[in-house]
Amino acid sequence: MARRRPRLTRRELGLAAATALFGASGPAFAFGEDGAFHARQLLTGTRAPDRRRRSAGARWALEVVNRTSSPARLAPSTVRADGPALLAEPFAVWSGARAPEPLTERETLWLRRYLGMGGILLVDDEEPNEGAFVKGAKEQLARVLPDGSPISIGDENVVFRSFYLLRRATGRVQKDAKLEAVVRGGMTQIIFSPNDLLGALAREPGGGHPFEATPGGEAQREQAVRLAVNIAMYVLCSNYKDDQVHAPFLMRRRGSESP
Repeated sequence: MARRRPRLTRRELGLAAATALFGASGPAFAFGEDGAFHARQLLTGTRAPDRRRRSAGARWALEVVNRTSSPARLAPSTVRADGPALLAEPFAVWSGARAPEPLTERETLWLRRYLGMGGILLVDDEEPNEGAFVKGAKEQLARVLPDGSPISIGDENVVFRSFYLLRRATGRVQKDAKLEAVVRGGMTQIIFSPNDLLGALAREPGGGHPFEATPGGEAQREQAVRLAVNIAMYVLCSNYKDDQVHAPFLMRRRGSESP
């Protein structure tokens, strides 16, 4: 009977993939070597990102630092999907209000390599009532990962339990209490958010919010921030498969979490 191969960690997967891509004689390479959460905005096609949501990544990073004491990049950058810079770090956010342009061959190739290395992608719909972006992104990502069909995930998934114990997903709009995800090898790798998470996180220069959270107002926005923190902690700690890493901390929090 053949022996079962051991599961590789994200760093080991990254090193193995980098060796295949750049050759064994190249420099050492791994995802996110500085260990900081970085909410990079993924750019595809020719469309510019929404100006009002550019602040969301910085707010996201600040909340991660303040709430968890984990390191995060307070000035997030953008990264294009059609080149090797995509492979430098393990997380990216792809958002839009309309169906995305079809991915080019290069974008498809590099996204396949990125996900093959264990990268995590959040797909966030800026117009939840339309749902055109998530629907179109699913169609394009089916070309990237033909074997990766999205499934519904809720509070049974580690994304809902990585820091806060959450019972539902939310964002600027409360469209769906669950997320959808492509799960490969036990890893939640592509997360589809139908609720405009970035819209809930965005801040104006004066500190206000450019978008109202509806229908739940600031209580709903707080739950969206908690979901964002959970996603960040999942990215930073994604080698674990259950609550055991955080069990003592989670036990202390369990009695204080709101529905």
